[in-house]
Amino acid sequence: MKLHTKILLGLVCGAAVGVTTNLVTGAGPGTQRLVSLLTEPIGKIWLSSLIMVVIPLIVSTLSLGVAGLGSLRRLGRIGLITIVSFLGLTALSTALGLLLMNVIRPGHGLDPAVKTQLMETYKGQTEGAMGLSGNALNIDLLVRIVPRNPVQAAASGDMLAVIFFSLMIGVALTLIPTEKATPMISFLDSLGHITVAIIGLVMKVAPIGVFCLIFSVTARFGFALLVNLLQYVLTVVAGLAIFQFVGYPVILTLVSCWNALDFFRRIRIVMITAFSTSSSNATLPTTMRTSEESLGIPREIGGFVLPLGATMNMNGTALFEGATVLFLAQVFGVHLTLSAQLVVVVMSVLTAIGTAGIPGGSIPLLMMVLGMVGVPMEGIAIILGVDRLLDMCRTTLNVTGDLVTATIVARFEGITPRPALVDPE
Repeated sequence: MKLHTKILLGLVCGAAVGVTTNLVTGAGPGTQRLVSLLTEPIGKIWLSSLIMVVIPLIVSTLSLGVAGLGSLRRLGRIGLITIVSFLGLTALSTALGLLLMNVIRPGHGLDPAVKTQLMETYKGQTEGAMGLSGNALNIDLLVRIVPRNPVQAAASGDMLAVIFFSLMIGVALTLIPTEKATPMISFLDSLGHITVAIIGLVMKVAPIGVFCLIFSVTARFGFALLVNLLQYVLTVVAGLAIFQFVGYPVILTLVSCWNALDFFRRIRIVMITAFSTSSSNATLPTTMRTSEESLGIPREIGGFVLPLGATMNMNGTALFEGATVLFLAQVFGVHLTLSAQLVVVVMSVLTAIGTAGIPGGSIPLLMMVLGMVGVPMEGIAIILGVDRLLDMCRTTLNVTGDLVTATIVARFEGITPRPALVDPE
């Protein structure tokens, strides 16, 4: 049985058993003891196993992502257009996710009494977890971004400082001679592979962790949460579809001078591969072949834009993260001000850059963003069971965005669309 099937099974079983327990016992003292002494501790241990790799994951992937921009000095305008396109598309997708969540508000249908109970239960996590409260967009935040002691910042969970330090490592690696940068790049690359391997090990027991966490929530709060979960899934999928089939075509038509229908016809094999593998990295060989042979994009442009995009250009992931943070904030009754939502946009863009291009690679970083705006990280259990479907959809958006960016760069380099060299199949 595939892992995502097991996780979905864990979610369904945990929700079913939890709701049944809630209906039978009414969340009485016996249920509370079972949750507090058994299922919740097991779930928290599993969560902690994911959280422990967040720091090395950010340091390795974000530093290497920025270090890869060393080619900017050589490629000049190509690099600048690529990065501006990546950041612009990612910010737009995040804003779309937040807009839909603010308009549809799938997490607001809960009984106020249930929200109050949620807040009381997870009060410790909602009070500015990981150093950033809901109104923290101020001068103090800017001061704290630059750490006096990066090790202390990592130990205290000051994630903005860790991200800033990681960015500085990446920038420094582009400035020093190659022979001096190579050992550090090799170390960071190895560290990145190690963290991905640890995530893989932790995810093997995800069905148990998800069962325990979702049981703990549903046994306490009943069936109401599950109805909101379906609304959340439909909202996120709608957002991804809007950006894929409305946002990208507008950009292709106005900026790249491509016919959108022809573009999607040529890259359909890439979209199918991305959807089935849920991995930008696994899709990369197909993406590069399609870029050159079906879209007619020169190898030097595709060879720069697409590998970088597999790490940095995560439009779907950013939309998913922004929407999920706001949904869980609504579920837990945590009010996010406009400034806090701006922080979510910025952090979703930055963490999308640092997301590993593998199935479920965004989950540890999403937990970090949740903690930063004071939303209980345990809430991640509510969406983990449906994450596989959302992962397939957002990976398709991510990979399509890489190819859209390649067409933008090609257009600015004076390369116009030409007939496909081969059929995309």
